[in-house]
Amino acid sequence: MSRRDLMLEEMGLSPVWRLRHESVDQPSEAAPEAEPPPSAPAAVVDVPQHAARRPPGTAAATAPRDVGSEAVPPPSSDANADEQARRQAISRMDWDALKAAVANCVACPLQAKRNTTVFGVGDEHAPWLFMGEGPGAEEDATGEPFVGQAGRLLDNMLAALDLKRGEGVYIANVVKCRPPNNRNPESGEMKCCEPYLARQIELIKPKLIVAMGKIAASHLLGTDAAVASLRGRVHEYRGTPLIVTYHPAYLLRTLPDKAKAWADLCFARDKMQALIEATGKS
Repeated sequence: MSRRDLMLEEMGLSPVWRLRHESVDQPSEAAPEAEPPPSAPAAVVDVPQHAARRPPGTAAATAPRDVGSEAVPPPSSDANADEQARRQAISRMDWDALKAAVANCVACPLQAKRNTTVFGVGDEHAPWLFMGEGPGAEEDATGEPFVGQAGRLLDNMLAALDLKRGEGVYIANVVKCRPPNNRNPESGEMKCCEPYLARQIELIKPKLIVAMGKIAASHLLGTDAAVASLRGRVHEYRGTPLIVTYHPAYLLRTLPDKAKAWADLCFARDKMQALIEATGKS
């Protein structure tokens, strides 16, 4: 062991720590981190950012302890507590606070390359909630969900039900930032956005949710089933009826399934009518 390593160990600062965000958030053009000398390999342990801000003198209490020849990382209770506190805070937000929290969110890597967040648009007490998966390039530029060709098709679908964007309808996505190259949102990204989405739905209090596409349906229902197997039935998201149909972008690529989507919309319209009759409220 080198003299430097012996000194670090004596002070309770060994093994060497490297922050998680330094390996994730660094620009791709940044110079690679220097390799440790072959004779003294450093043990690298991921640490949440908040742990690195602890006062001096506490490093020894949180450093991993050697068991045999392997380093055991410290417990992640702090990170879990922070996430739980974040979720509880979001669950109490009103519309203004929720919008501000989403606009300033840095909880997942999607924030690094976004132009703007895409919160959602429409009647904030709408009986209809249409849910997609994530913003595309045009949505990322405008800050509004479902613009461009997919948005125009969605507007036509709404018109077929005598509905209109912004009037009795709210439109949102499972994630509020654009995934790179329009790929599907990843599970970790959806998990970070989930408390925002849950609170958004709680504030809207829709009578009926229409999940458009596999990503939205899978996330809201907690299933990996295909859209084809979920269509034609009424599901529930936290007590709210939910119907599954195809995503407008998919329909642009698969024209024959437009007839199936129309059947789904008719089914949704009938369900909404039944809900209105049951409650006596439109």
